Amino acid sequence: MFIPKENRIATFSYLFKEGVCVVKKDTRSQTHPHIEGPTNLEVLMLMKSLQSRGLVKITFSWQYNYCYLTDEGIEYLRNYLALPAEIVPNTHKKQAGRPEARERDDKFGGGGRPAFRGGDREYRGREGGFGRGGGL
Repeated sequence: MFIPKENRIATFSYLFKEGVCVVKKDTRSQTHPHIEGPTNLEVLMLMKSLQSRGLVKITFSWQYNYCYLTDEGIEYLRNYLALPAEIVPNTHKKQAGRPEARERDDKFGGGGRPAFRGGDREYRGREGGFGRGGGL
């Protein structure tokens, strides 16, 4: 299938920027929801082409293809798009540190869990096991 160079570059740029691409198995759709320019079929065929070369790993679930870049794919797209080595996909960037913990309410006793006050578990303390009869 012939895919115009502008659509190929737009698809590869999006894939490199995000590190992952989701493609619905819909060959009739005229547009891809996240990429400006190529049709959904063109994006699907490009991902299959990259998969056959081992540059992308594809997982199919519920009529959607989830395409993940491999390390070889990152190097290939970096060379194809002429990007410097400092630029990495969003999936390979370090996450920021965890935000500060919230203040805990006094009703939870400071431990984050409600204190046990008996409730529906009082049968455990009774002699005879479950309920009033003592038997199963």
